[in-house]
Amino acid sequence: MPNSTPAPIGLFDVRAQQALIRPEIDRRLAAVLDSGRFVMGPEVEELERGLAAFAGVGHCVGVSSGTDALQIAMMAEGIGRGDAVFLPAFTYTATAEVPLVLGATPVFVDVDPRTFNIDIADLRRRLALVKAEGRLRPRAVVGVDLFGLPADWRAIEAICAEEGMFALDDAAQAFGGALEGRRLGGWGGAAALSFYPTKTLGAYGDGGALLTDSAEKAELYRSLRTHGEGKTRYEVMRTGMNGRLDTMQAAILLCKLPLMEGELAARARVAAAYDAALAGRVQTPVRAEGYESANGLYSVLVEDEAQRARVQEACKARGVPTAIYYPLPLHHQPAYREAHAAAIGQAPPLPVSEMLCQRILALPMHPYLSEAQVARVTEAVLAGL
Repeated sequence: MPNSTPAPIGLFDVRAQQALIRPEIDRRLAAVLDSGRFVMGPEVEELERGLAAFAGVGHCVGVSSGTDALQIAMMAEGIGRGDAVFLPAFTYTATAEVPLVLGATPVFVDVDPRTFNIDIADLRRRLALVKAEGRLRPRAVVGVDLFGLPADWRAIEAICAEEGMFALDDAAQAFGGALEGRRLGGWGGAAALSFYPTKTLGAYGDGGALLTDSAEKAELYRSLRTHGEGKTRYEVMRTGMNGRLDTMQAAILLCKLPLMEGELAARARVAAAYDAALAGRVQTPVRAEGYESANGLYSVLVEDEAQRARVQEACKARGVPTAIYYPLPLHHQPAYREAHAAAIGQAPPLPVSEMLCQRILALPMHPYLSEAQVARVTEAVLAGL
């Protein structure tokens, strides 16, 4: 009797993509093995040119991870002790840990209940509080393009220009997204990318990049990623770090980059199908004019934790994976409680970030979901409501 069990659905799927490009991957990796240039080989520079062209920016600097991209960008600005770095309370830990590693103080800002991105009104409020207290210097705003949706970069750039702060785009989940027809990478002073395997452009290990239109910043980023070296390897101009992009990962990403346009379109089709099936039953991702999401993740809001548990159980019973991004806001994480308390004397609450952690639920999202699989996912979600 034939097996009627449906094929498993992946929250992400790197194997379907690999099947399309495996010969090219094998060819590229063999070339690296033959060359023996495993660190900063020519594939890194080739990838940097391709990424810059794709994003429509002047320069790209490949680095070892998305976290290191954030750190190198902040090091280049001299951010450290006594500085305040404003960032959303509802995001991944890497965004907040980098300021702390550098001795700066993260100031957590609440997020918009529809976009899940940094709330501009709350950003202005907390900036005013920090300035009034006078203990910290406002130095930077890290805007996170959460789940693939661009943040309000017009407003962030305007605030940073008014206050003399650095605008850094954490686009780890959003490479390929666009605002007002301009791809992410071209907004802010620089954009940090992650090539973690589950990202819109993912390597087979860690990797990242910095995008900028400033030739001066790009030169500084290249120095900082290689121990602060100058024109030669043993000319040390500044304190840097070992943050180079691996040649093998660059070779793999070169195989994947030509697929990006088609995969972004496929992600958009999956998101539209989810929207159509789930609208009115759960809160689906916002779609606003001028904002083009990369659909790195597809997250919905249910009524409360109890309903979320029921939906997860219904999905599990039907072989549909789910995930919670994120179960705790950053200001409730043990690693950040002390910094949060120290940032502002009487810090206002962060109710939206706390609410989202109780109601958010991520569904499978990748370019290779079939119509039947999408229907299976939405049927499972609806069964649990």
